[in-house]
Order: sequence, then structure tokens, then C-alpha cells
Amino acid sequence: MFEFKLPSLGADMDQGKLLVWHVQPGDTVHKGQVVAVVDTSKAAVDVEIWQEGTVWQLLVQPGATVPVGTPLATLLAPGEQPPAGGAPAPKPAAVPAQPAVSEAPAQATPVRVAAVAAAAVATPPPPPGRRPASPAARQRAQALGLELSHLTGSGAGGAITLADVERAAAQAANQVAGQAGAPAQPAAAVAAAKSSAANRQAEMRRTIGEAMARSKREIPHYYLLETIPMARAQQWLLQTNATRPITDRLLMAVLQLKAVALALQQFPAMNGFYRDGAFQPARSSHIGVAISLRQGGLIAPALHDVAQQPLDQLMRNLSDLVRRARAGSLRSSELSDASITVTNLGDQGVEAVLGVIYPPQVALVGFGRIALRPWVQDDGQLCAAPTVTASLAADHRVSDGHDGALFLAAVRDALQRPQDL
Repeated sequence: MFEFKLPSLGADMDQGKLLVWHVQPGDTVHKGQVVAVVDTSKAAVDVEIWQEGTVWQLLVQPGATVPVGTPLATLLAPGEQPPAGGAPAPKPAAVPAQPAVSEAPAQATPVRVAAVAAAAVATPPPPPGRRPASPAARQRAQALGLELSHLTGSGAGGAITLADVERAAAQAANQVAGQAGAPAQPAAAVAAAKSSAANRQAEMRRTIGEAMARSKREIPHYYLLETIPMARAQQWLLQTNATRPITDRLLMAVLQLKAVALALQQFPAMNGFYRDGAFQPARSSHIGVAISLRQGGLIAPALHDVAQQPLDQLMRNLSDLVRRARAGSLRSSELSDASITVTNLGDQGVEAVLGVIYPPQVALVGFGRIALRPWVQDDGQLCAAPTVTASLAADHRVSDGHDGALFLAAVRDALQRPQDL
């Protein structure tokens, strides 16, 4: 018999609230199966199990908040006989969820879970005429006095997420503020929406501040910048996309992610974790992608095995990851597996990004905007060429500037051969 414990979904997460069980005593579970939904006060996350077995007992009731590492369930290993004199314990009754959403643990998950999102979970088909919505979204809408039938869902299959409810509540508040006497949502709902939005924003900022303060306090950062010519990559991308429908076109961000992943294969010291006083190299390139959220804040879930993915597949997976991150439909492995983070602020107009490493990772790569700048070609001719400034923030406990410089050079060289990516 073994225990299934509440996993850590971030370096600073110390507790979470169990929202939903997807299994019952007696169920057989498989590696990678989603068995529960846990709210970290920043996101409702599908939690996977990574051992085969049969559920014997559910130890924690939905609605309970418990520390990281708390046993949530006990399971029998494959072939193991159940204890004598007993049958699997019944599934615990759900604890009614509280309408308030401003409660937060002493420390919450940092940047990667900076959005409070709905649990995008598998639920029974809704009755005819009932809008599909996550449990958290349904509870929040009821607390705010909002009708789900009036909302537009951004989740899978048009399901209404918690983010959709909060957005509708904020729009109702704006209506009341801008149209005196205009019919809108009840005053109590408007006040609650304003308070909730303010609390979430304050909590998000506190969490980011704590995570980054810890990073700068504990990690001896060093920074490097590299100007990369992008004419070949741009030309290749233009020619490739010219023959594709809009829905199948590639973004430059995909080429940059693939270039980073290939460079990591040459320089594994940039790809891994610093834990318990030692560096643990990652087995694959699981790249955390910094994604801005519509309601503010950032989240950086992982794209798995980037080096092994063809560009078309990587583009599809990136689009899916962005969509699910903004709808609040992420898995625990996507929030805990990233072995390096890439942030791209080029579309925001910044020239360069000097990022802060997300512990326990040991490196972060940033890309600024692609812009025409003076450039000396190989033949010595001066011209205006599209270039991008790539940055590296790395951990001096694991690598030195020499290693970092060679890593950035490898990223640069990969982007000069886009056809090989």
C-alpha cells in the first residue's frame, strides 16, 4: 500500500485546497491519470498520479485545505491484496465550498500560477438547458448573483470558467460606474466583484514579490546579452507561412523555443534544478513559457520535450497551452516540470529582458523585439538588418559566464539555420 500526497505545484507553495475527486475507492488508476483538482488559491489545477494502483481510501474531503505533502489517499499496488477485514472506505462527502475567494495560504505558488482560475475538469454531462461550467465557476456565479445563461464560456467545449465569471462581474461593475441608474447586476454582486478583483490582484503581486525576492536572495545570478541576426529566420518563416492557411502558420516564438531546446542539449548545465545543495540535470527540455493573463499577472507552464517536437506540433501545443492557461485548465505536471523558462516580450516593444530565475530552475532566457538595427555583414558591408537581443539569466552555483556565452551562441547559430529546426 502506498500514499498519494499533495504535490508541490511551485517552489513557494505550502498548501492547497482539494476541490474535486475524480476517483472513488476501488477504482484502478494509471500513470498520468488526473485524479483530483486542487486549488492553490492562484489556480485550480488538474493533479495527476504517477503510480499504478487501486484506490483504497480517500483521506481528505473536497473543500479541505492541507499542507503540501499531506496524504490525500491510500492505494494498493498492482497485485497487492487489500487489508484483511475491511472494504475500501466510502468516498468522503464534499464540504460545501465557501463563496469567498480571497483566502490565501501563508505562501502561494509564485509567478507560474498567478491567476485564480476555474477547475477545468471532467464532469458529467449537464442536464438539457444547463450551461456547462466548472464547479468553481458555478459557485462563484451564484455568490455574485450572475446568471450562467448570460455568460460566454472560454473553456473546453464552451464551458464557463471562473475567469469568465470574474470578467462578467467586472464588466457589470464598469456598467454601474459608467451608467448611473442603468440596469446591471445587483449592487452586492458589483461590490463583491470589485473586492474580489482587488484581493486577487494584491495576492498576485504579493506572491510574485515573494517568489522573486527569494530568487534574488538565494540565487547568485549572472546576466549575458547576445544580439542575434534574424533575417534568415524571418525570410524562412515568411516563405513557409505563405503556403499555409492562417490557422497553420508558425510564429517566430516557436523557432526561438526550438533553438533554446536544441542549445540545451549541448549545454545541460542550463537545464535542470538546484535542490538540496546540488544541481540535478533535467532528462529532457521541458520549457516553461511565460504567458500573460487577461486579468493581469503571469503564468509559466511547461511545454514538454520541446527538442523532440517538429515545429508544426510545437506550434499546436504552444497555442493549446496558451489557451488553457488563460482558461484555467492546466495540469500539475505542466506547473511543476519546467526545467528552464523562456520569456518573450518582443510584442510589448521592449528591447531586452533581464529576467529573474524561477527556483529551483537554474536559468531563464529572454527575447526582446525584432527590430532593424545597424549590422555589419560577413563581407564587411554595413546595413540595416533585423536583429533580436537574447538574454540569459543563469545560476553561478551551476555555471559560469563562459558556459552561458557558449549557450547563447548556440541559440544564435540555431536561428541562422531555421530549415534545420
